[in-house]
Amino acid sequence: MPLLEIRGLTKHFGGLAAVNNLDMDVNKSEILGLIGPNGAGKTTLFNLINGFFPPTSGETRFKGDVISSLKAHEIAKKGIGRTFQQSVLFMESAVLENVFTGFHLNYKSGLLSQFLHTREARKESNDIRQKAFDILEFLGLASLKDELAKNLPHGHQRVLGVCVALACNPELLLLDEPVTGMNPQETENMINIIGQLRDRGITIVVVEHDMKVVMSLCDRIVVLNYGKIISEGSPEDIKGNREVIEAYLGREGAGANVA
Repeated sequence: MPLLEIRGLTKHFGGLAAVNNLDMDVNKSEILGLIGPNGAGKTTLFNLINGFFPPTSGETRFKGDVISSLKAHEIAKKGIGRTFQQSVLFMESAVLENVFTGFHLNYKSGLLSQFLHTREARKESNDIRQKAFDILEFLGLASLKDELAKNLPHGHQRVLGVCVALACNPELLLLDEPVTGMNPQETENMINIIGQLRDRGITIVVVEHDMKVVMSLCDRIVVLNYGKIISEGSPEDIKGNREVIEAYLGREGAGANVA
């Protein structure tokens, strides 16, 4: 059984179908690339999967359970993490505090215990702070734990966004344009991080416009256009697919290669 199953998923905005009767599976432990031209429905699909948008019709199942009727925080609790195109960091807070805040869904002590700083609440807070530091150490940001997020270079901010997403202990991680704006060294670092996450058993779906990254990183690629899947397969299958090339470049550019 696939880790994530999408059946007949549709999202209308007015008269526009941003996602149109889409069927898609994500298999456990794979890195799946989700590509397509601007406006193809990629980010809308992410927003449907993690509960930011309710679907117009269709359903999504995670580990066999229907999640398309759940709210975003409920889906996160089930083990689906997410990063975003634009930064959602607390820029005036330290790096460690950003990741610590990402654990808010995991608190077991009640609000009153936290307010009163009971022994139970203090112990839980210390344990979570250690887990936050462990994530930073794993992704190479431990030495910057006290730095304000706003002072980090762009590449480190993107890595910090991944650290925050890991705070919900995801089995499935949705990465929305993780290498956007990065220089070659930062891009290589992010590619290595994504590989390490998969090695730890995390299944990854990545939306990315950098085709070199997608082709080198992904086990399988799904191509969207106008909210529908127009092709899927291995990187080699996608590379020379005429329909994919036309979607990106138009018919005049169909002799080119998307890679």
